[in-house]
Amino acid sequence: MASRGVVTIAFDPSFTGESAGFPRNTTSPDINTEDFLAAVDYLSNNELVDAGKIGILGICGWGGFALNAGAQDPRIKGIVASTMYDMSRVIENGYFDEGKDPEVLKKERMAARKQLAAQRSLDYKNGYYAMAGGVPLQVTEKDPQFVRDYHSYYQTERGHHERSFGSTTGATLSSVLNFMNAPINMFIDEIEAPVLLVHGEKAHSRYFSEAAYKKLKGDNKELFIVPGAVHTDLYDKMDVIPFDKIEDFFKKSLR
Repeated sequence: MASRGVVTIAFDPSFTGESAGFPRNTTSPDINTEDFLAAVDYLSNNELVDAGKIGILGICGWGGFALNAGAQDPRIKGIVASTMYDMSRVIENGYFDEGKDPEVLKKERMAARKQLAAQRSLDYKNGYYAMAGGVPLQVTEKDPQFVRDYHSYYQTERGHHERSFGSTTGATLSSVLNFMNAPINMFIDEIEAPVLLVHGEKAHSRYFSEAAYKKLKGDNKELFIVPGAVHTDLYDKMDVIPFDKIEDFFKKSLR
């Protein structure tokens, strides 16, 4: 986007990568939403930026946080969520939750709460944080295709990085509990800014964008499906990511 003339700031979320914060690799629905708002604070006071023309773009889990930030902050005038995950939904209900028995889900959530609450006590006692685990170092044909797709990104030269929690430890295990109790995207139906949802046709996660699209109201929304693409194709494949579409969206929404 910067090469296309857009003033752009890219950042690692708090507690990860090059950003500060301890314990490392903590994740949180409020903190990760706040990361976007802090970026808007900075841009709105930058002399290169028209404060009335600020948009945000989030990828994967941060696509969901971008929508959450857009629902909270009317300074954001355009929102792109690419190959998005609703992290609250997947942690509350597991993958592919359509048709699951609500009572079974309730029992599963309570079991998870008990396990993670006990883990907090252990973390305090031990003086270090147990980690949820990153993408597997090895996969086989028996693993789901989307797990193999993640492996092909996070555990190869394509996307591996020693400070990426996807490539290494995963998030702190106890921080996962936050998403059960503080769901994101509760108020995205009140977003007034234009929203572009981008997702791969063959992505296992496509249902997250489809659900968000249904919840968004008005004529300020668009769901753009990239033919043949899987979830991770929209991370880094420059010939698959629809840059022309995204550029056109921002030009129109931020004019």
